[in-house]
Amino acid sequence: MRTFRTRTTTIAATALLAALSLTACQNGDGPGAAGGAASPSAGAPKPPSSTAPASPAAGGTTGGATAKPAGTGSGSAAGTGGGTPGNGSGSGSLSGSGSGAGKGTGGPAGTAGAGSSDSAPVTEPCGADVKVTYTAVHRPLNHGLLTLTNTGSKACDAYYAPLLRFDDAQSATTVNDSSKPQAVVTLGPGESAYASITLAAADGSGGDGRTARKLAVGFAPRDGRGSTDAAPVVITLPAGTYTDTSANVTYWQSSMDDALMH
Repeated sequence: MRTFRTRTTTIAATALLAALSLTACQNGDGPGAAGGAASPSAGAPKPPSSTAPASPAAGGTTGGATAKPAGTGSGSAAGTGGGTPGNGSGSGSLSGSGSGAGKGTGGPAGTAGAGSSDSAPVTEPCGADVKVTYTAVHRPLNHGLLTLTNTGSKACDAYYAPLLRFDDAQSATTVNDSSKPQAVVTLGPGESAYASITLAAADGSGGDGRTARKLAVGFAPRDGRGSTDAAPVVITLPAGTYTDTSANVTYWQSSMDDALMH
């Protein structure tokens, strides 16, 4: 009887120890143990993406950022341009700027555009293909008017004042410096420039008064020294044209009114 009770007690103790051992396994250091969650926390950093950001296309823009073109802009008749050819259209400054994709044009590196002052064609001085006429005017008193017309096929520049000699005068007629225009008068084919001549002092203060019969009209070069290679135009003056030592002539002007103001 005592032996049966002892076995029953031993079996109950063994069952209790087994239950306690199972509980310890569930609450211990296993995957579900407290203090070691199996899933990553919400605040853990994410690994970096393996996709690299797209780079902007050459000569264009990406997301509004302007990309520097491979070459500079195109030369143009406005004097811009220069640089090696490259992608991107540019307005031809030497530094160049590109926007958008597309093909740009450029001249040789370091050269100026066709429209720059260094390479601009130089207009020839008037004198070779011209017609000169003389007209007597009543106002102002004692004045004459010269009209210079370009009869050629190219433009020419009427530099300074006409070079005048009455008959066989030893020196050219004095130039009225106060009549100098703001810019040289350029004449296209068929266009005219004007110069007025003060023949004699209105108050009679001039000396060596005489009647002139002929007037030789020469043309000044660009630097104003001497005359051009063109032969002077010789004009037969109206009868009774009186002149004296006070005679002077204006610079070439773009209009008749401007010429007769002096």
